Amino acid sequence: MEKKYIMAIDQGTTGTRVILFNHEGQVHSKAYREIRQIYPNPGWVEQDPMEYWNTTMVCTKEAFEKGGVTASEIAAIGITCQRETTVLWDKDTGLPVYNAIVWQSRQTASICEELKTRGYEDTVKNKTGLLIDAYFSGTKIKWIIENVSGVKEKISQGKICMGNIDSWLIWKLSGGAYHVEDYSNASRTMLLNIYTLEWDKELLDILDIPVSILPRLKPSSGIIATTNKDVFFGEELPIAGDAGDQHAATFGQVCFQPGMAKNTYGTALALMMNVGERVLFSKNGLTTDIAWVINNNVEYALEGVVFAGGSTVQWLRDGLKIIKTAPECDLLAEKVADTGGVYFVPAFTGLCAPYWDMYARGLVIGITRGTSREHIARSALEAIAYQTRDVLDTMTVDSGINAKSLRVDGGATNSNFLMQFQSDILGIPIEVPAITEMAALGAAYLAGLGIGFWANKEEISKQWKLSKVFEPKMKEDRREELYAGWKRAVKRSLLWDKKEDICI
Repeated sequence: MEKKYIMAIDQGTTGTRVILFNHEGQVHSKAYREIRQIYPNPGWVEQDPMEYWNTTMVCTKEAFEKGGVTASEIAAIGITCQRETTVLWDKDTGLPVYNAIVWQSRQTASICEELKTRGYEDTVKNKTGLLIDAYFSGTKIKWIIENVSGVKEKISQGKICMGNIDSWLIWKLSGGAYHVEDYSNASRTMLLNIYTLEWDKELLDILDIPVSILPRLKPSSGIIATTNKDVFFGEELPIAGDAGDQHAATFGQVCFQPGMAKNTYGTALALMMNVGERVLFSKNGLTTDIAWVINNNVEYALEGVVFAGGSTVQWLRDGLKIIKTAPECDLLAEKVADTGGVYFVPAFTGLCAPYWDMYARGLVIGITRGTSREHIARSALEAIAYQTRDVLDTMTVDSGINAKSLRVDGGATNSNFLMQFQSDILGIPIEVPAITEMAALGAAYLAGLGIGFWANKEEISKQWKLSKVFEPKMKEDRREELYAGWKRAVKRSLLWDKKEDICI
C-alpha cells in the first residue's frame, strides 16, 4: 500500500485533534474531541490522562473513516501536545497514579515560593532558561510524589514513569515499549540543562526527583518509537516527529531564520521567536527554549506565554454567560467604537510573561453606568492583543530585533476584529496562513522530515501559503494612548496581597 499521508496528533488543553496531511501539506481529513477540565480547588487545573488516550484513538478512527484511509497508508506519525502538563503512571497497570496536572494549575505555587526563598532562581534560569513557576513540570512532579499515596513506594520498586503528554501517548501507542520525550518538551520541565541536553542532576536533587522515572531524551525529528500493531489498527508505524505545541507551530510557520516570530492564539497565547543556534537569555521575563533538535543541530527560541488567550472568551461564554458562542464576541465588539474606557485584565491564574506574578488577579476596570456587554466583549478581545504586545515588545528589547511582521495561527485568528486590532496595537502586519492548525502541521512536517517524506526545510518552506494580511490603520498617538491605559490596568492587577487575598 502506498504511503500517502502523515498523521498528526495534536493533544491540546481543550481537546484532541488528529489530522491527516498529504504530501502538499494540505489537510486530507481530521477529527476533534473536547477534553474535560477538572478543578479540585481554586486555582487547580487537572485532567484525566485516559481521556488523552481515548480521544486520540477515537479521533484517529474518525479521521481514517472520513478520509477513506487505512493505517497502512500512513507514512509516519507526528505528535504535538500541551506542554508542561504532567502525568505519572504505573508501568505494570498502565494507569495514571493521579490526574494530569495541567500547565495552568497553580497548586504548586508554595513549592515555587520555597525554591525562591532557598535562592535557586539563578540556578534554574542559568541551566534551563526558565523561571521558577508553578507553570513548569518540575514542581508538579514533586507534588505528585509527595502527595499521592503509594507513589514513593512504587518509585523504589521501579514501577513509575513520568512524562509530559507526548511521552504518555507514545508509551500508550507503543504498547509500553517506548518511554521517550523530545528535547523541546523536555526544555519546559525545569529539569533539562539546555546546554548539555541532559536531565540536570543538581535540579533533580533540589526537587528530590529520581532520574529513573524520567523519559529518554530524543530529537524532534527522526524515528523515536513505533506503534504496537495490537494497539494501533494492526500496523507498526514510525513515530518520527515530536514537539511541544508552540515549537511545532513555530516549525509549521516555517520560522526557520533568526528573528522570525509567530503567535499562537489558543487557550493561552504563545509567542516564539527563533534566535538560531545560540542560547540567548532574556533579561525581561521571557524564557529560553530549545525550539527543536534535528540531525544533532539545536535551535533555540525566546518565548513569552500568556495564560489567558482564548480562555478569556470562554469565560465570557461559560462564566459570565454574556455570549453563547465565541464568534458572538466579535459581533458584540464591532457594535461599539471602543471600550468606553474599559480594560479587562484576564489574570485568572496569575500573569505569565513578562510579569510572572502567580498571585495577580483578574480585573475589569473603567466601568460606568453606560458600560454594556458590548464594551466587555470588546475589552476581552483587546486584552488578547495587548498581552501580545507586552511580549513582542519584550522580545525586541532582549533580541535587538524588530519584528517586521507577526505570523499567527490558532482558533482566534478567525476573529477579523482581533486580527485588525492586533495589527493596530503592534503597528506591524499580521500574516494569517492558509492553514491555521499550525501545531499539527508542524508535527507532521517534523515526522515527514524524519523519514524523508519531505527532503528538507526548503521544500517545506515552499508549502507555506498566505491567506490574509492585516495592515495597521491606527495612528501612532492613539495606539500609544490605548496601550498606556492597558499598562495602568495591569499595574492594578499586580497589586494583590497574596497573604490577605485582597487588593492593596
